[in-house]
Amino acid sequence: MLTAYRRRPARPARLLAGIGLALALAVAAAPPTASAAAGLAAAREGGVECPVGQNDCNVWDDDPGTPGGGDPGGGDGGDGGDGDGSSGKCQWNGKVLPCYDEDLGWFDNGSGCYYKLQEPQPAGTPEGKQWYLVTCNGGDLGTLRPELLDAPPSGYGAPPDPEELARRALASISLRPPQIRTAPRASKGPGLVGLPVWMWASRGANYFGPLTASASDRGLTVSLRATVDRIVWDMGNGEKVTCDGPGTPYRAGGTHAGKPSPDCGYDGGYPRTGTYRVSATTFWNVHWEGGDSSGDIAQTRTSGTAAIEIDELQVVTR
Repeated sequence: MLTAYRRRPARPARLLAGIGLALALAVAAAPPTASAAAGLAAAREGGVECPVGQNDCNVWDDDPGTPGGGDPGGGDGGDGGDGDGSSGKCQWNGKVLPCYDEDLGWFDNGSGCYYKLQEPQPAGTPEGKQWYLVTCNGGDLGTLRPELLDAPPSGYGAPPDPEELARRALASISLRPPQIRTAPRASKGPGLVGLPVWMWASRGANYFGPLTASASDRGLTVSLRATVDRIVWDMGNGEKVTCDGPGTPYRAGGTHAGKPSPDCGYDGGYPRTGTYRVSATTFWNVHWEGGDSSGDIAQTRTSGTAAIEIDELQVVTR
């Protein structure tokens, strides 16, 4: 199982200066050169960051959008089962970490430290031993130190996990929550008891797929394809409607006006008057392949809500 990267806040200048001093002291006491450690610290100054403009890094923080509107709003887009990468195999202090980092090296679950072989090895290194740059506390640069070992630590040099690469590729694309519409809807006027309700959502690859992406590491490339299997509408009264696609927009002058939706509707309508809050959830399947392996990552995205007001049908008799 794999992980998605978490954002880390930028480290203040005082902390970086402290790291430099600590490294200088450590190097004075041990053979590894200061330049290697300082270079690693500089490379990691900003911490592990998500790709620029990425909406779905680790927490999958999509905007559900304004109910019934086209502008994004606040709120959480929702997660699918493994969306947060919580089943990753490398963890420290309850946090999931990448098992390999190009700047820090390989992670050891037992110690909570990253190990990177120092290159070149300092002169005078004892035969059969090697110097490593060790960053503990899950990759905290304030703990960076040299360490002389007889053998590589557990997990060192392991090949990349293909599912970890798949999740890295997934973090580079945006699976947006559906932007929903209904007819009737409260902002346009009430509907009537027993009459059909139409539902539809914004089309586009980021809302329904397909989306493709890939990621490579140490000679392995994993590719994925993300598509929506279904969209499930919560009608606000305990009932749900499942549709295969985004649905058809209602047109007052269209051929289906006053009739049930051809592909996504609450055909029997609401049996009672009231105001109902409707929402929709898209169920994504992310299929990945690479390294003689394949798998699927389930994801969901949930919209904001749209209000539907239903009035009683009035019958006039003479």
